[in-house]
Amino acid sequence: MGQVWHQNAVIYQVDPGRFFDTNADGSGDLRGVVQKLDYIASLGATTLWLNPFYVSPGRDNGYDVVDHLAVDPRSGTEDDIRWLLEETRKRGMRVIVELVAQHTSDQAYWFQEARKSPQSPFRDFYIWSDKPEPNEPAPMFPTVEPSIWRWDEEAGQYYRHLFYHHEPDLNLSNPLVVAEVDRILLHWANMGVAGFRVDAASHMVEQAGAGQKETGYALFDRFHDLLMPDNPDTILLGEVDVSVEEMKHYFDEGQRLTTLLNFWINKNIFLAMAREDSTPLCKALEELPVPPERCGYCFWLRNHDELDMEDLDQHDYDFVMDKYAPTEEMRIYGRGIRRRLAPMLDGDERHLAMAHALLFSLPGTPVIRYGDEIGMGDDLNQPERESVRTPMQWDDSPGAGFSAADAARFISPIIATGPYNYHKINVAEQLAREGSLLQRIRTIVHVWRELPEVHYHCFTHVTLSQKCVYAVRYEDENAATLMFINLAAAPVEIDCEEAAGLAGAQEVLADDTYDAPTQTLRLNGYGYRWLRLM
Repeated sequence: MGQVWHQNAVIYQVDPGRFFDTNADGSGDLRGVVQKLDYIASLGATTLWLNPFYVSPGRDNGYDVVDHLAVDPRSGTEDDIRWLLEETRKRGMRVIVELVAQHTSDQAYWFQEARKSPQSPFRDFYIWSDKPEPNEPAPMFPTVEPSIWRWDEEAGQYYRHLFYHHEPDLNLSNPLVVAEVDRILLHWANMGVAGFRVDAASHMVEQAGAGQKETGYALFDRFHDLLMPDNPDTILLGEVDVSVEEMKHYFDEGQRLTTLLNFWINKNIFLAMAREDSTPLCKALEELPVPPERCGYCFWLRNHDELDMEDLDQHDYDFVMDKYAPTEEMRIYGRGIRRRLAPMLDGDERHLAMAHALLFSLPGTPVIRYGDEIGMGDDLNQPERESVRTPMQWDDSPGAGFSAADAARFISPIIATGPYNYHKINVAEQLAREGSLLQRIRTIVHVWRELPEVHYHCFTHVTLSQKCVYAVRYEDENAATLMFINLAAAPVEIDCEEAAGLAGAQEVLADDTYDAPTQTLRLNGYGYRWLRLM
């Protein structure tokens, strides 16, 4: 079976405002992303996922969009995004941008017009009520917003907002709204983006179907049919935090979303690491619906939001939270963790490298959040999810090489104190240090890219007596790769016969120098080994 490009992609998630500032205004910009493309390419990334750069008040990291068709002046200009697209093409890379169409900012023209009169042509762009419905869903941020309804004095009605009150929900059952979303998609697709990360995709389905999911799924049929004639390689990467049973509806027969960001696996990655037991991760992966041939899943360790551990069994939930977020300040929204990966794993570079080897051993498209490749920390003094949205730490010069502006003007405070401060944790230091986390992750990425058999349709778990080892076999008509990841701090030895036979296997990746496997395969604590049979 031939692959489509996203099945062998490595996605690097960039927040343009926090990556690199070229004009010394304290905020990163698109030109800064261009200047750092060679660094991103050297990591082995093939695709950029850009967090929002659209016109926005910036009250929700740019997800409160005022104008979906215009670049925020703080990020640059439309010429800058065109330049970025051109420069990524030169390097054989692609760009995914955000489709934020579940809501807008309350400063958006549509909402400002909608408020003015019930007869406004924009009134039905949003969801209004004279009296809030008693059985509506709980707010997405329950510790911040008491309800999903907000009274608007000018409109004389309540408007619905599943997220923040300054982000009113769009009425996606209104054909005029959907036509505007079509226009947004075509604008960016025709400019040359490779796809869209569809924000809040499962909530869009509910709104498009006016509460009836079966009707709402047709929204993604429409987007697929809109994009594919002129842009057949475009992907729709859906933020879909739903039950395993529901996932298949987002693929349908491959005519809806292309790839699903898989939250269920994300939760079970951390459960497996916390318990030093691969069983829950293997079980979760085997429960997933097999995606259509041209579709797949997307996996990550950390993103720009909270780590949502909701839906785990209560005992497992408590175990993970006590392990990785033992104090209340590390927790958020009554369901998740607001820490970066490195502090969760105590800054142990061996442990962090193992976590990335595990990520790249999973049957799907891996995502690396900017800064995770060097083990950046978090700032728990910042509100809510802002704790994991600090500026990139490039070197130990003032401003961490992020910006030449006065630090007081930075979009977010740089991490300047504590064990994850930029003097200690930065790209320059790790580029110069052999065996650093950055060097290890680069090696993992580059080896993975040479293994085309590694994707969902080719994987089989290998059952071992040592449950602390995640073991998987990928095989196509040309080659087989076996991957062994030790989730435990203690070393382990695996019987080679139990490991499905390793005779003649060539080691292509390892955390250390090991003897060739004969009767046993040895793994260090937090060790990993990938072996290939041709």
